[in-house]
Amino acid sequence: MNDARRKSTLPLSSDLHANMRSGIPLPSTAKKQTNRISLAGPAIRNPYPAPPSTNPRNTMLRSQNASSLLSSSSKQVYGRTPSNNNRRISLWVSGSGTTPLPGGSQSQKDPRPVRERPFQSKERSDILNFCHDLGLDISMAQLLNIQSKDYRIIFEFLVELLDPCYPIDTTEKFEEIFIPALKSLGYPYAHSIDNKWLASVGSPHTWPHLLGVLHWLVEMCKMKEHYSGSGHPTLQDPDNVLEEFQDPFDRRTLAFDYYSKCYALWLDHIDEFEEPNEQLEDRYAKKNQRVQKDVEVKNQQLDGAKIECDILTTSAAPVILLKEENETRVRDAEKMQIVLKQWESRRKKLSIAIATEKTELAKKEEYLAVLRSEQEQLDSVVKEQNLSPEEANRMTTEYEMLSRNIEDLKQKIADTEQTVMSLEVSLTNRISGTEETLHIYNVALSTLGLLPPLPPPHSDIDLTLELNTASSDHSQLLSGLDIRKVIKPTLNSIAESKRSTRAEVENERIRVDNEIEQLTLECDTGEDEISQLEKQVAAVNEQAIDLHNAAQRDALASSAAARHLEQMVANARTAAIANGMGAKSRLHQLQFDYREQVERVNRLKDETVRAIIKNSSDIAEFRGEITKRLRELRECAEME
Repeated sequence: MNDARRKSTLPLSSDLHANMRSGIPLPSTAKKQTNRISLAGPAIRNPYPAPPSTNPRNTMLRSQNASSLLSSSSKQVYGRTPSNNNRRISLWVSGSGTTPLPGGSQSQKDPRPVRERPFQSKERSDILNFCHDLGLDISMAQLLNIQSKDYRIIFEFLVELLDPCYPIDTTEKFEEIFIPALKSLGYPYAHSIDNKWLASVGSPHTWPHLLGVLHWLVEMCKMKEHYSGSGHPTLQDPDNVLEEFQDPFDRRTLAFDYYSKCYALWLDHIDEFEEPNEQLEDRYAKKNQRVQKDVEVKNQQLDGAKIECDILTTSAAPVILLKEENETRVRDAEKMQIVLKQWESRRKKLSIAIATEKTELAKKEEYLAVLRSEQEQLDSVVKEQNLSPEEANRMTTEYEMLSRNIEDLKQKIADTEQTVMSLEVSLTNRISGTEETLHIYNVALSTLGLLPPLPPPHSDIDLTLELNTASSDHSQLLSGLDIRKVIKPTLNSIAESKRSTRAEVENERIRVDNEIEQLTLECDTGEDEISQLEKQVAAVNEQAIDLHNAAQRDALASSAAARHLEQMVANARTAAIANGMGAKSRLHQLQFDYREQVERVNRLKDETVRAIIKNSSDIAEFRGEITKRLRELRECAEME
């Protein structure tokens, strides 16, 4: 792989540091694209030593660190030269670290009452408590009688806590690092401090200001600690980003984490960023999971609504359906009224029959009472008569004979009554069966729509039958038209007409099935044509790709020829300068050839672009035509 693509292609300028910009992403402390401003100001860093020339993949240009953004201590620190020469080296260096915060003033005066003893006591207490909480062993006596060594220990401890990436050289003098560190951390009153004060830190005229420096560093550390533990999106901690997020800072957090991991892999000579890509894709897939589920549910609802809309648009209007249903209900109501009239007439007939039976029963009871009274009279008469023994024997014999005759008659009457009862039961069963048959017959007429009025030519015929069990004339038991002469021929004619109608419907169904099969064959033929057209489209796409590749090859060849001509022009210009005016004609000829070559390259580019546009438009038109044909086939199939 050619590593020349790692190098920056920016033009050189007169600024040395401007010429050292690199195309690689900067570390978090140098160039983080967030709106978070450092509370300590820009860091002052000395340029790193030049990288060794043993690694051909090192970036040879350097970038400035003029950004005042806060460096995140939770991110991996980039920019330090590694000890292993097999690792890519980031050579960014800081710019002028003396840039103050926006709105700052070099002549700003310290408004704090640093010379007042209560304020100094408060500052010492705050410094002592903060250092004790973090494990720094200092005492109040040391702060009351401060030494330069102790002051440097406290200062370096607070600076390292505030900016862990700030380079502190313990071998240098404290006077050489004190003021640059304050300016780098953005101390607003650094201009009012003199390095000579560090020789006598505890003197009355220097200690208030130097104590104010430590107190300011403590306050900045507290603010940083509070900010780091606040969970604010600008911290750019990927662990704090929810699965479903909408905040732009959360997107920037994931983007920065992705860039950091890719940059670390790139420095390790890994050009494929598969793991960071998968992590980022999984994170956004989790974010979009609920939205995708909602979209699927909405799509299902949309499909259901489309199906319902198609049903509503293809079917008849609801008003027409309601009118048809109303007409059906009206016809059913008329038929029900006819059935109710029949049942009412049957109920009246049964009521009359019951009343007749009750009258006959009352008459039989009256006749039985008369017979009983006659029997009692005869018994009284027999008792009053005075008969001889012969007459008594004769009457006894006659009585016995009459008793036997009566018993025989009673037996015959019982047999007759039993026969009558069995006949009545049989008659009742037959009447019930007949009524059930007539009921089934009338229900069948209602179901088949054969209740009056019938359609022509049978509009004057009433096919209904009623059973009149109260009639004593057997010819009047069944009321209605004659079954053999009228009803049966009428039913036969209606059945014949229904059979002919059914045959016509069956023929129509067969015809429709044939049409559907023909449409299916046409659809299959259309699908075959579409597949052929898709193959043609794929072939056209391949031709377009081949044409594009050929154009690219021609462009590369033309570019190579142009570079060669440029080199020749440069050589010719050098030869012309060396040899005088004798080579001007050659130079003009080469320049003319160069212009022709450039025009040829431009012409080839234009022709390639036009060919691609033309092929794309042809493909789009072809696709639109296919879509139109498919839509027409679908509409035709839906109409059928």
